[in-house]
Amino acid sequence: MNLTALIIDDEQLARDELRFLLDSVGGVDVVAQGTNGIEGVELIEEHRPDLVFLDVQMPGLDGFAVIQKVMEHNRLQGGSAGPLPQIIFATAYDQYAVRAFDVNAVDYLLKPFDKARVEQAVTRARNRMDAGGGVPGAGLGAQGDSPIESQLEALLKLLNRPQGAGRGTQPAKLIVQAQSRLLLIDQADICFAAIDEGVIRVVTQTFEGQSKCRTLEELLELLDPAVFWRAHRGFVVNINHIREVVPWFKSSYQLRMNDKRQTEIPVSRAQTKRLRELFNL
Repeated sequence: MNLTALIIDDEQLARDELRFLLDSVGGVDVVAQGTNGIEGVELIEEHRPDLVFLDVQMPGLDGFAVIQKVMEHNRLQGGSAGPLPQIIFATAYDQYAVRAFDVNAVDYLLKPFDKARVEQAVTRARNRMDAGGGVPGAGLGAQGDSPIESQLEALLKLLNRPQGAGRGTQPAKLIVQAQSRLLLIDQADICFAAIDEGVIRVVTQTFEGQSKCRTLEELLELLDPAVFWRAHRGFVVNINHIREVVPWFKSSYQLRMNDKRQTEIPVSRAQTKRLRELFNL
């Protein structure tokens, strides 16, 4: 019996390539394709497929946010719609994040796709379903979550997307996107983070990247409050990476950071008192 599948990816070429490879492998019927995360959520709830090939990096809702939305909707329905489909990520993650997927029993495909790897992912998913780990209509487990939901929740927590009681803890490392890679970096290496048109830029002494967080408030939940300070509504700084405090206009200040560009960051008037307390000005 063929498995039903969705392909959710914002790149037409990636969707076409994956559809071609699935047709070559056989045993999978692609019932629909989505071009972004919002469509992905709608298509998953409409079709309830066996498999979802889900891009990680998409505008709007990324792959992780899609999973969270579907899990939330599933729980609101009391599990009546059945367990989640098997999720197979399409990703350009570096080796550390790929290892995280593997440990949590959630499969992944690295771009560009490879036929043998696609076939292996489909076989894995089929074997899990045959073992009872995600057969549509199987219902929820004794603890309220299906096996695949438990695996996905563990993955989200591991990748710095805390849920429920995990929210507010500070992981030792953060994931930062730098070009086509997603890197795990130590918090201590972050000089500052800035938000511009909804994109959070994270700057270290050696490179710049983007956080997957949507707001600085969300990012701050992951950072050590003893070290990171919101000096301005658009900036969070690591106080250990402040190179110089520069007096500015009308008793205000700017911070010169020790990144490559020695970026100057304004201190808001509301935070001037905090600055003086930090450095006994």
